[in-house]
Amino acid sequence: MQFVSFEFLIFFPIVCLLYYLIPQKFRYIWLLIASYVFYMSINPGYALLLAFSTLTTYGCALGMSLASGNGGKKAYLIACLVVNIGLLCFFKYASLLSFNIVLPVGMSFYIFQALGYLIDVYKGKIDTEKNIARYALFVSFFPQIMSGPIERAGNMLPQFKESKNFDYENMRSGLLQMMWGYFMKMIVADRMAIIVATVFDSYDKYYGTASLVASILYTFEIYCDFAGYSNIAIGAAKVMGYDLMKNFDSPYFARSISEFWRRWHISLSSWFKDYLYIPLGGNRKGIVRKYVNILIVFIVSGMWHGQTLAFVFWGLLHGLYQVVGALLKPVRDKLVEILRIDRESFSHKLFKMLFTFMLVNIAWIFFRADSFKQAFGIVSHLFVMKPWVLTDGTLYTLGLDRPNFLLMVFGAILLIIVDIANYKNIVISDKIKAQQLWLRWIIYIVAALFIIVCGVWGPGYDSTSFIYSQF
Repeated sequence: MQFVSFEFLIFFPIVCLLYYLIPQKFRYIWLLIASYVFYMSINPGYALLLAFSTLTTYGCALGMSLASGNGGKKAYLIACLVVNIGLLCFFKYASLLSFNIVLPVGMSFYIFQALGYLIDVYKGKIDTEKNIARYALFVSFFPQIMSGPIERAGNMLPQFKESKNFDYENMRSGLLQMMWGYFMKMIVADRMAIIVATVFDSYDKYYGTASLVASILYTFEIYCDFAGYSNIAIGAAKVMGYDLMKNFDSPYFARSISEFWRRWHISLSSWFKDYLYIPLGGNRKGIVRKYVNILIVFIVSGMWHGQTLAFVFWGLLHGLYQVVGALLKPVRDKLVEILRIDRESFSHKLFKMLFTFMLVNIAWIFFRADSFKQAFGIVSHLFVMKPWVLTDGTLYTLGLDRPNFLLMVFGAILLIIVDIANYKNIVISDKIKAQQLWLRWIIYIVAALFIIVCGVWGPGYDSTSFIYSQF
């Protein structure tokens, strides 16, 4: 069962209805059962690995709370880290050893979430959770188990202990956010995916503008796909009264790579910062060590995403972007001084946004490509410009007919408008909720019908196609 499936459209209302009907003290038990049913709908065997990770981290956290000295606590921590990370590496890299093993959906996400809890307990940031069912719910909570956000125990465990009464505002806000997530996924991302697959899978047949268009579309596709999932997850949790952390914040308006990572997949980037970068020494041990730590974090990030060298190179590329950018800062500052550039001017900010977008776009090619050969082939084709492709009808031969292509463009424009509003701290959903009752309901109904009628689904549609589910 995935969010983009008819089964989920039946499952979710039933879960919410029963959640609010049963007594408060049993609601977390109901959510735990529902979460395991949701996860087991993909593959019942996956629940065994989920339970194993849950029990080992729960048990080691209890062991740390009972240990008499720091040495004992550290032994529990190291043992649990080795077991869980080893398990994740085995499933993620088994194919390299010719094992016919598939990485269980969401495994990277729930293991990182469980290990985050364990490390926080070790550091004394949170208390050990004694209730195993409540802790199991934290690890398996169905809105976020497939692709995050990677939550912190300090945020979620207290919420699972609170009494949650039905709140109309939570329901309305959550459903609106879910609807926007479905729009991003089904209207925009899945149409872009068709063109991207056409060009990438036959990259040797396409040159210049077609390759450039495909690379840009993938940059938007992965954003709409993953942010769409996050919006559905956050909205679904909100309907039940739970607040998940924000996972995306208009990332393509970033004016540097470091800012991009503060806006993209926030739950993962902050996890790496807190549990890898800072423990490695962060920026506290000199400038050289800082740059080395940045490279290590992004190489590990690439390895977390996939087992091919292309993923590692993608991570390394983002690390190098930041290191080279920092090394060149004195040169940039001198040029700004000589040329008397106003750094607060719109033109300068726009240039930085476009340059950052270009760097991110090139890196995404390696993320999407099946091999280095394919990636470098597409990159080399970007510089063979054929601008007439934009007007001679070639774009309509890449998998989408004219109406669907124009619908995709409309969706992308609307996405950019909404992201501009978010960037300026204007919340579109609040603007909608401020309208009169009749107008609000017209917007709700039209939006829902638009997604149902124009969404990419139906016979032959792969409802498990969320990009980040594979990680």
